[in-house]
Amino acid sequence: MGISSKLQVISVLLVGLLALEAVSYNFNYGDAMDKTLLFFEAQRSGKLPPNQRVKWRGDSGLKDGFLQGVNLVGGYYDAGDHVKFGLPMAYSLTMLGWSVVDYRKEIADLNQMGNTLAAIKWGTDYFIKAHTQPNVLWAQVGDGDSDHYCWERAEDMTTPRTAYKLDPSHPGSDLAGEAAAALAAASLAFKPYDSSYSNLLLVHAKQLFSFADTFRGLYDDSIPNAQAFYTSSGYSDELLWAAAWLYRATYDEYYLKYVVDNAVSLGGTGWAVKEFSWDNKYAGVQILLTKILLDGAGGSYTPTLKQYQAKADYFTCACLQKNDGYNVALTPGGLIYVREWNNLQYASSAAFLLAMYSDYLSEKKIVLTCPEGQVQPSDVLSFAKSQADYILGKNPKAISYLVGYGQNYPIHVHHRGASIAPISVLHTAVSCIEGFETWYRRPQANPNIIHGALLGGPSKTDDFSDDRSNYEQTEPTLSGSAPLIGLFVKLQSLSGYPGSYRHTSPTPYQKPPASYHPQPSTPYYKAPGSSNYKAPGAPVTFLHSIISTWTIGPTTYYKHRVVVKNTSQKQITNLKFIIENLSGSLWGLSPCPEKNTYELPQWIKILKPGSELTFVYVQGGAQAKVSIKSYH
Repeated sequence: MGISSKLQVISVLLVGLLALEAVSYNFNYGDAMDKTLLFFEAQRSGKLPPNQRVKWRGDSGLKDGFLQGVNLVGGYYDAGDHVKFGLPMAYSLTMLGWSVVDYRKEIADLNQMGNTLAAIKWGTDYFIKAHTQPNVLWAQVGDGDSDHYCWERAEDMTTPRTAYKLDPSHPGSDLAGEAAAALAAASLAFKPYDSSYSNLLLVHAKQLFSFADTFRGLYDDSIPNAQAFYTSSGYSDELLWAAAWLYRATYDEYYLKYVVDNAVSLGGTGWAVKEFSWDNKYAGVQILLTKILLDGAGGSYTPTLKQYQAKADYFTCACLQKNDGYNVALTPGGLIYVREWNNLQYASSAAFLLAMYSDYLSEKKIVLTCPEGQVQPSDVLSFAKSQADYILGKNPKAISYLVGYGQNYPIHVHHRGASIAPISVLHTAVSCIEGFETWYRRPQANPNIIHGALLGGPSKTDDFSDDRSNYEQTEPTLSGSAPLIGLFVKLQSLSGYPGSYRHTSPTPYQKPPASYHPQPSTPYYKAPGSSNYKAPGAPVTFLHSIISTWTIGPTTYYKHRVVVKNTSQKQITNLKFIIENLSGSLWGLSPCPEKNTYELPQWIKILKPGSELTFVYVQGGAQAKVSIKSYH
């Protein structure tokens, strides 16, 4: 190779190095927590309070329960629909209550105690209303089937608001048990601030546990309508879960004796699990009871509590991939993978639970001995952090799966209210069918940003499609978001970040002009070392930059942004690109049948003089080669 060629190679390498803008992922977990709390405000049903921060929402469900002669106004809508499912709602409240109980100081330091307690109380007030008699619990409002046939705002609901109840003839030990756990955890959360409310919650919690234990059965056997949406795998774990929380709330030995006496029959010391979720509480029970043991309060129950501890350690070792092959599945990018449908809810719950357990272990300076080596408490917390960071953008797609956080997050969320212009802008009601035809199928971004919504997330190969109809990946849930409060608070307390976050309300939706076409890419900014070059033979220039980089395992990934600008005096149509050497994912352009060929997305048909479009791709190794194939 000649000197001239060597100099050219060195020059190219230097340009490449200058183009790398290494981004350290110092996430602002306080901001993420604040946005997650906003999601709970977006999911509110009932008469909204004056201090409601999510302004595109309005009052809804104001007659829930009236046909059955009971006041069931309030509570939370479950996901992107308008059904109030009791089991995941109660689980979400348990997670919020646990967060306050263990991270009270940290939440107060962020000035978020008021918002967090308000999120809990919106749900617990509803369950108090729903618990009309000691052995009666109204478990659900809304018909899942008819609700899913309509796409309309909660404020415009025309679907049946049928209410379903549990009673001695129609038991539901799983749901009643989870509600008991939620109210017991909430009673602890409110105890320093409102002792009378705390006591009221505890009265309902005790009655619900007695109801759940005395009249045993699966709630979805009593309410078949729920089976297609939240099928319960059993109620034994919820009985133990409720008793464990009632012991923590009361220190009444009756409840501790219950979890010990029923450890075998209800599976508490038998089940070794690799999942923690709205349906499976065994890992939570095992870690909650291990805390009693570590605190030295086991007494004569210590031998059984040690059996619970062994199962808690099994879950932890499985998550950290040190369980002799019996591990939790991970995606190539390092995300916990349990199920195809809404997988991030399982990752968020596991990460929350591991963060809690790491605290319990760290306080007592306990080192776990897994089948494949020792695990320090800091290792457990580091793994929990890896799940939080994946959610916030440290993943192969470089997407924040927490809507509204960061610069690049999904904009076609499967959520009725977020996808339809609010009543303050569009004053007429949106009918069931009109919602599908006008709003569900539109290619543009949702008009309302549903801040803090944790979406279903990527596939087992880290792939993700930001498509409103892709409900498995783009629909948020209460049960997915709730564990994030405690997880983000814990990480914020350790981050050294100042904790600044937006205290103002989200910007209300403004009706865009007719010419407005939202693009599915983040706002452009020029990265240091970015390259600007003209496409040969075409009236456009490319500004190609690397805007972030991160390493997962042996592979370094780069997020590339390409800005295409029309430098001519005429509009360009039918613009097609050739993108070679692309090994990762791309968004902002539509693929063509021809190999390596892409075209403008359907919402951008014309590139006007002086205008720009942006597309983004992520891959390891060198950048792709972008050129123009054709245009008019």
